[in-house]
Amino acid sequence: MRECLIPSLTFRGRHSIECQPILAQVLAALAGATMVACAGGEPNNAEIPETASWPTNGWSHSAPADEGVDGAALTALDALLAGGAYGNVDAVMVTRHGRMIADFRYEHDYVEINSGYEQAPHHYNYYNPVYHPFREGSDLHTIQSITKSVTSALIGIAIQRGEIEGTDVAALSYLSDREIDDPDGVKATITLEDVLTMRPGFEWDEGTLEYTDPANDATQLEASEDWLQFVLDKPMAAAPGQTFVYNSGNSMIMSAILKATTGLHAAEYAEQHLFGPLGITDYYWKVVPDGLTDTEGGLYLRTEDLAKIGYLFLRDGVWDGVRLLPRDWVERSARPWVSFATPDNPDSRRGYGFQWWIMNDGSGDTPMQYGGSGFGGQSLMIVPELDLVAVVNSWNIYEESYSAAAVIIDHVIPAVH
Repeated sequence: MRECLIPSLTFRGRHSIECQPILAQVLAALAGATMVACAGGEPNNAEIPETASWPTNGWSHSAPADEGVDGAALTALDALLAGGAYGNVDAVMVTRHGRMIADFRYEHDYVEINSGYEQAPHHYNYYNPVYHPFREGSDLHTIQSITKSVTSALIGIAIQRGEIEGTDVAALSYLSDREIDDPDGVKATITLEDVLTMRPGFEWDEGTLEYTDPANDATQLEASEDWLQFVLDKPMAAAPGQTFVYNSGNSMIMSAILKATTGLHAAEYAEQHLFGPLGITDYYWKVVPDGLTDTEGGLYLRTEDLAKIGYLFLRDGVWDGVRLLPRDWVERSARPWVSFATPDNPDSRRGYGFQWWIMNDGSGDTPMQYGGSGFGGQSLMIVPELDLVAVVNSWNIYEESYSAAAVIIDHVIPAVH
């Protein structure tokens, strides 16, 4: 069965919960980037449309045609998804001008789908339907590595609130309670900017090995009893700020910094300063063995609430007249600090920002697109030029993989007039 709503939506309630850690998977790539200075600032709402709609208490609904979108194209997309063209898609939501124009929901029997896999009842087991992709039968869906993007926003909020000085601070200086093997003093030069852009310089490999390989650093991380110490103990492979290596453990440093600077774990801080203002009342966020919030992949959100995160960035970090993120934080987050253009692929417009992926830098004929991406087919896409936010939640972890971002890039964006 599936539920397809254009544009109506049903809400179901749950309490916020914390739980144990989970294996997180991510994309991997290598590239270089340049550095820029930190920007802060006072509220500036000049570029927020006067007619902006704020979905704090729920998204308002509109017909696609009323928002300049081809409704027939979205209906055709729904038929493709219902027919399995992109595998196990659980939800697709599209908003334009701050109003929901499509909300497709699909039901999959994950008990049956996972029947041939190991059913060990723990949070690392992706094949146990109690924990994945929905949490215990709720409508809270794992967002996997989009958790990193949400955590990056928390860093921005802490800077806006004066709890963190800026992105040029020495990241590990906040971790004075940890023993850090740094005989040459190189680790001490890692900045928060290096952490945000995946360029701390640690020796790390989660890109050339499958996550099922015990030699994968991310797999070893999540099998450890102290995730943060596992990262800090890694030797250096490059000077900080020079080389991009996708490193899920690196994202746990943000969790530790938030706790050290605000006195709150990332989940608690989000509840007060991000989820609260956005009207996100239900979430599930895992906790790792050493007590830190799992900021590398442990967050579960409703599809409609993940779209709110995207809408905050679409509106330049301002929510209903209140600036939550520093001035220029969104621009810096979506800037391609790392470019994936190579001699073999010089025309690539992809890149990496502050824990956000740039799918298209906008330098060509297509609009700039950036967002979060997560294992199993999670995609949050923001297209500023089109005033568009779209979310895809999937669970494609089996024999065949599908691109969640392609659902938006190939079908939603071309439907906008």
